Amino acid sequence: MGLSLSELRDGLPEGGLFGGGAWRWSPEPLKLSAAQARQMMALGHPLARFQQACDGLYRRSAAGKLAGWLAELLDEGKPEWMVRLQREPSTAAQFPRVIRPDLILTETGFAMSELDSVPGGIGVAAWLARVYSKAGFEVLGGPEGMLDGFKSLLPEGGTVLISAESEDYRPEMDWLTGELGEAWKVAAAEEYDADGQALYRFFELFDWESVPSARRLAEGAASGEIRITPPFKPHLEDKLWLALLWSPALKKIWEHALRGNHLKRLQELVPFGWVLDPAPLPPHAALPRLNAHSWDEVAEFSQKERQLVLKVSGFHETAWGSRGVFIGHDMPASEWAERLHGALGQATDQPWILQEFREGRRVTHPVFREDGSVEMMQGRVRLCPYFFTDGAGATTFGGCLATIVPADKKKIHGMSDGVLVPCVIG
Repeated sequence: MGLSLSELRDGLPEGGLFGGGAWRWSPEPLKLSAAQARQMMALGHPLARFQQACDGLYRRSAAGKLAGWLAELLDEGKPEWMVRLQREPSTAAQFPRVIRPDLILTETGFAMSELDSVPGGIGVAAWLARVYSKAGFEVLGGPEGMLDGFKSLLPEGGTVLISAESEDYRPEMDWLTGELGEAWKVAAAEEYDADGQALYRFFELFDWESVPSARRLAEGAASGEIRITPPFKPHLEDKLWLALLWSPALKKIWEHALRGNHLKRLQELVPFGWVLDPAPLPPHAALPRLNAHSWDEVAEFSQKERQLVLKVSGFHETAWGSRGVFIGHDMPASEWAERLHGALGQATDQPWILQEFREGRRVTHPVFREDGSVEMMQGRVRLCPYFFTDGAGATTFGGCLATIVPADKKKIHGMSDGVLVPCVIG
């Protein structure tokens, strides 16, 4: 059992699956242990509860029922109209219907580097699941899990709105909607006028100014006239929450907002993190776990001490695709200091977070060379499981896209020398 390079390449849809992009191919899926697969596939419900808890904390802060700094922090850099609409009572029950965590496979389990509400790769994962299933592999989620999951978002049909910023992902969405049927289609977000169709928003909210109808769509969604997912809630698309989960000021609040086993699971997944804030600490205080009194001290950390990841939080053109991510021990000391001080200087209008770095474990996986022969590649893995929430609020697992990159890469993301495969238990 196994696929040939020609079978994979020749089976690609006519328009391809990723605009201008390429990846390496493998004759077989990535094997996970039964325990790893079970843990990963069970994450949908706790992650949905986490998003709901985040929204609840934000709303309480905005209403003055919690400390005001939380909503103020999450609103930094956002347009006033978007902030106002996401606070409307009518949007309280609106949540992303697709949840995709980015999980780094480590020696001890998983480390979640991001929780994506507007994820790419849905069509690629769906196509790969079908192709490898047809070859006889028992792919997690099955051959139709991704297609069924996406269909549950727009069960009667609808339109996928893609902006020019996200144009590389249009081929996979063209293929996906084509497989679902005539009731589903793709449209350019910049040219779209509301026509009563249910909508899937496949553009980032920071890009709203290039989408003339964005404000009208958001207002229609808030009034109930338009059905659109993911909702216009920019605070839910911020990485800030991954650091706020560890905030000492919110410890008791998280304990009340989440069930104990959900909070425990999240804290096992999410590396410890800090929100970058240039405000000086009191003389007797220290930054938790860093054993430093100021960010200036952190800027002078040695390479061994810089096992840290600096990330732009969201609502920014570099906040996706790993472009706004910097690995502390993977850069010279001078660049580390410059990046850290630069992030601190943007704190009032573009938040940044810092997280502990979690090393991906090494795996060995068969990969095709250009001539069709196979080599065994040493690599590290990012797992992207997709969870879909239906109209009744039930969250189901659709499938998982694994990205395997050469072992010398510190950042794991889609790249030309990376391998994309589905997953199996093996």
